[in-house]
Amino acid sequence: MQARKLLRKGFTLVEILIVVVILGILAAIVIPQFTNATQDAQGGNLRAQLASLNRQVELYRARNNNAAPITTAAANWNLLVNGNYIKAAPSNPASSLADKTSLSVAATGNGSASTSWLYRSDTNTLMASFFNEATGAVTTTGTD
Repeated sequence: MQARKLLRKGFTLVEILIVVVILGILAAIVIPQFTNATQDAQGGNLRAQLASLNRQVELYRARNNNAAPITTAAANWNLLVNGNYIKAAPSNPASSLADKTSLSVAATGNGSASTSWLYRSDTNTLMASFFNEATGAVTTTGTD
């Protein structure tokens, strides 16, 4: 009598479970690295935008006898836009407000919960609300 050789085709349940476990471990390592990608991109965008805006503020001050380009929130972005220092009012992508171009003026603070931008009259710089410039993190409170 001749013994039959059984041909084994396919994978066993144990082999499939091992592959699934390995894929789960890889996913657990890789996925958290991409969850903050949106906030990191917003942070980089805001840093570049703030640097550019603050350079335009300094250029305005240099050309206008050290006058501030933004004196009140009502003046908004008009002097910078009308003087061709910026094309349009900038949009703050980190802002949770409907109006991402809104602006307030204050002598202190790092942001505002009611506006998307803050112009610091004491330092003549623009700050982005809902953004911590030191850490590059988007915040939910508006102030850092």
